[in-house]
Amino acid sequence: MTEPVSVLRHHDREVLVHATAARLVTRLVDLQRDGGVATLALTGGTVANEIYAAVAGSPAAGAVDWARVELWWGDERFVPAGSEDRNDRQAREALLDRVPLNPERVHPMPASDGPTADLDAAAADYARQLRESPAQRFDIVLLGVGPDGHVASLFPRFPQLEVENTITVAVRDSPKPPPERISLTFPALERADEVWFLVAGTEKADAVRRALAPGTDPHDTPAARPRGASRTLWLLDEAAAAALA
Repeated sequence: MTEPVSVLRHHDREVLVHATAARLVTRLVDLQRDGGVATLALTGGTVANEIYAAVAGSPAAGAVDWARVELWWGDERFVPAGSEDRNDRQAREALLDRVPLNPERVHPMPASDGPTADLDAAAADYARQLRESPAQRFDIVLLGVGPDGHVASLFPRFPQLEVENTITVAVRDSPKPPPERISLTFPALERADEVWFLVAGTEKADAVRRALAPGTDPHDTPAARPRGASRTLWLLDEAAAAALA
């Protein structure tokens, strides 16, 4: 059984970014307290990248043993490696290239110009990597939310929302460009001890309201479904929280 959802409201976007960065650094240190490896699934998006940059610039970042941080991605645009559209490039520029990670513990999703150029095969290859990983669960999954309520690359009313028997899916005809993507599925996102939603801006307020309303159908608002086994946090600025009671 998952624990209740917590909603944390921050005065503005800047406060949200720096408070979440501090929270993430503290949680990573806690996860490593007994010598363990902290396992995260990263998200894309402007707010997330601002948080990553704030982590890299934090005076407390040195308290994290970055060599014992394992990084995966919740979704990725299936475009060539190095493209500005790729979530992993944005995360590298904001954080990954600025801290001493172990490259063997960084697992970007396949690129369209990589060894597996077929989208379905690339999604299957990422699922294989996850299955073969020593970590069978994520400590933290980070998620953004679109104005339509999508999370990762799971869009409202798309057939990928029905997938329960695998941990990755190929996505075509995305309503947001580029059209081809790879995404973790709901069951994969829910293989997490904690799920953190990172949301800012008035354009997200109605999606936040719908996602947090009791009984919302995840087919209409995918963000209504993912929950962490021990904790689910909605980290919002006041603009994104504006439609909440």
